[in-house]
Amino acid sequence: MLKRYEGGCHCGRVRFRIQIDLADTVIGECNCSICTKKGILHLPVAHERLEILSGADEMTTYTFGTGVAKHTFCRHCGIHAFYQPRSDPENYSVNARCLDEYDPATMQPRRFFDGQHWEQAFASGGREWEAKR
Repeated sequence: MLKRYEGGCHCGRVRFRIQIDLADTVIGECNCSICTKKGILHLPVAHERLEILSGADEMTTYTFGTGVAKHTFCRHCGIHAFYQPRSDPENYSVNARCLDEYDPATMQPRRFFDGQHWEQAFASGGREWEAKR
């Protein structure tokens, strides 16, 4: 069942609302360089189910490599609340840790994404996501 969740950055300037069925959504973890350094827990959210409540003008975007992924973050506190991944163009990846109701006891990653070898897996038709070990 769809439920609304709100979240935001550390300083509170960027606020957002998502609509998801958390019981039916798999949280993922990626080992690529940027996801590892950010400590993001990936929560896929359809574009139409993410609403920026405040702070759209307080965000800036970082790109690297191919420039396809848009890593959006608050320009004041630096928190990456969500971004547009290149591996999932239909969804935003919301950082579960940025949800107001984040509960580390129940919101643990259940899938692992091998972002270090994403291009090779994609080119060979392999699966990028694997069950969390």
